Amino acid sequence: MAMLYPGHAAEDDFARSESLLGGAARLPVIITDIDSDDHTVEAMRAVGADVPLLDGARRAAVHSPDALMWSCTSGSFLYGWERAHTQVQRLTEATGLPVSSTSLAFVAACRDLDVTRVAVAATYPAPVADGFTTFLSDAGIEVLANTANDIATAGAAGLMDDATVTSMIVAADHPAAQAVLVPDTALHTIARLTELEGAVGKPVLAANQVTVWQGLRLAGVAVTEPALGTLFA
Repeated sequence: MAMLYPGHAAEDDFARSESLLGGAARLPVIITDIDSDDHTVEAMRAVGADVPLLDGARRAAVHSPDALMWSCTSGSFLYGWERAHTQVQRLTEATGLPVSSTSLAFVAACRDLDVTRVAVAATYPAPVADGFTTFLSDAGIEVLANTANDIATAGAAGLMDDATVTSMIVAADHPAAQAVLVPDTALHTIARLTELEGAVGKPVLAANQVTVWQGLRLAGVAVTEPALGTLFA
C-alpha cells in the first residue's frame, strides 16, 4: 500500500513500521505538496485539497499499491465527518483503489477495540484540536479530555524529544478514558508505542500507527506485531 504524506516531519515512521512488520507489506511514502506546515485551520485544510491529493495519488501508481492511505489527520478531520468520506471517495474514483485517511482510521481503530471514551493528546493549537473532538463526536466517540499543546508547525512536532512526547501523553490522559489518542502524523511514535502504553496503562492510538493498521486492512493483510501496540496485538 502507498502512503500519501504532506511535507516532511515524521514520514520515516513508515519505514520503521515496514521494518517491524518484517516484510508483510511495503509502505512507500509519496510526499504531497504543501504551501505551509503551520498548525492552523487554514493551512491544515489546504494540505487536504484535491489538487495535491490527486497529484500524489497519480505518483503513487508507480508502486502498484493494493491500497492508498491519506496519511494526514488534520487534513481530513478539519473537513468534517461527511466530507472526510467524500475526500477518500474522490481518491478511490481517481485510482480504483481502496482508500482511507488517518482520521477515519482513528474511528475504525476505536471501534475495533470497542473504545467509546477517549482522551486526546494533541500537538495542535486549540482551534485545530477542537476540530478533532468534533470529528470524533460525530463518529459516536466521547472525548473526555482534549489537551492542545500549541506546537506551531508539523516540523516542530517532528522534532519533539521522547521525554516531551511521553509527558504530553501522560498529562492528557483521563481516568475514565479507555484509550489515549495522539492525532498528529508529524509526531514520531512508532518506535515507542509499547513504552507509551506502559506510561498510561491503556492503549495509545497514534496517528502513524492507525494509518498503517487501516492500510493493511484495506490491502487484506493480517498481521500481529505487539511492538506496534495493543491495536496490533
